[in-house]
Amino acid sequence: MKKRGNISVFEHQRLYVGEQGFKQVHLDALLKLNEYHDGNYFEPIAKGIKFNQYVGVIQVDGLTIEIHPKADKDDEDRKWKGVLIKMLQACGKLKAESSGVAHVKRQHLNLLEVYFELYLFEIENLVRKGLIKQYRKQTRNTKALKGKLEFANHIRKNCVHKERFYTTHQVYDQDHFLHQVLYKALTVVEQFTKGSRLQDLTNRVLLNFPEVTNKTITAKQLNSIQLNRKSNTYSSALELARLIILNYSPDISSGKEKMLSLLFDMNVLWEEYILKQLQKACVGTGITVSGQESKSFWGNNSLRPDVVLREGETTYIIDTKWKRPNKTAASVGDLRQMYTYCRFWDAEKAMLLYPGTDSENKFKSYLTDDYSKDHEDNHREIDHQCKMGFVSVLGDNNNLNTNIGSLILDLIKL
Repeated sequence: MKKRGNISVFEHQRLYVGEQGFKQVHLDALLKLNEYHDGNYFEPIAKGIKFNQYVGVIQVDGLTIEIHPKADKDDEDRKWKGVLIKMLQACGKLKAESSGVAHVKRQHLNLLEVYFELYLFEIENLVRKGLIKQYRKQTRNTKALKGKLEFANHIRKNCVHKERFYTTHQVYDQDHFLHQVLYKALTVVEQFTKGSRLQDLTNRVLLNFPEVTNKTITAKQLNSIQLNRKSNTYSSALELARLIILNYSPDISSGKEKMLSLLFDMNVLWEEYILKQLQKACVGTGITVSGQESKSFWGNNSLRPDVVLREGETTYIIDTKWKRPNKTAASVGDLRQMYTYCRFWDAEKAMLLYPGTDSENKFKSYLTDDYSKDHEDNHREIDHQCKMGFVSVLGDNNNLNTNIGSLILDLIKL
């Protein structure tokens, strides 16, 4: 059995061949993975790679690479380990009741194992409740005439065997597309749990799962799945199966190495986390919170601020930025973007929100003469203001800051 290795790094960190068991074959596989994803995951450097803002876990040829988030490069590494799983839980991308989540630090589990365990438990639960049957079409030779006789194929195949009929008919069994998707994901999990604590659980689940056709599953097929009242209990398992299948790359490298990557864009995850925390903080306050509102800008281009807050007739804009700004100053491009949001949404205040320790920062007005038009076509002068805001991601004992929504409202003076 191939010995498994583990590498733990942080976003924007560099990893060179020869470090911590990282070999040239691993580098070649990662570079090919990066090509398939338009170069978003890493930056190639001499004899190594530099990680971008994508965090998560990659497993290739017995090597597991964990990429942790880290908002401030000057922070201690130990503070940020485990933060990703907590943010995924808070954003609803990971169920909190998974035992893998509960023991992730104590057992040194990686994110893939947590998702694998959650998926295996979902399949076990479905099997226990009873797997559904569905009608499907089957074309084959039978000893009884049923369904539609495929005349041309019947003549070609049954010239000698007069007792057979080549037909297309309906079958009511468990070998349907939903189970084929679940089984495909199980075969992927089986490959990546050999020699791990989940191997016995994987074997048990596969043993109890019915025999179904092993088909190649495409993203188009996964997107076309529609559940009904009978199959609605499959939603969680299918969501996890989709995640596993779409992130599996069996031929990513020139050799026999197989790769599974589960990576999340921290910019997107930070935005979703802030939106969820603000929605929670604004319950019962009269403040409405919405994310990714869109307005046409020019041609097919549109504007989408991350968060829009409304209190009565007043609108506030928040744009989230995961990384700390250089030299503690916002870029000119970001300030122009916020001004555009203010104009299009008639917002009085806009804030660029960064992770970091709270610091004094006041709203400053844009030096322009702007007017807003109300429903009765009356014009009023509007003073667009912008500021940089900082909120601490981590609270006590290096846990996620549960009061972050209220802190943001204080920053924008709501």
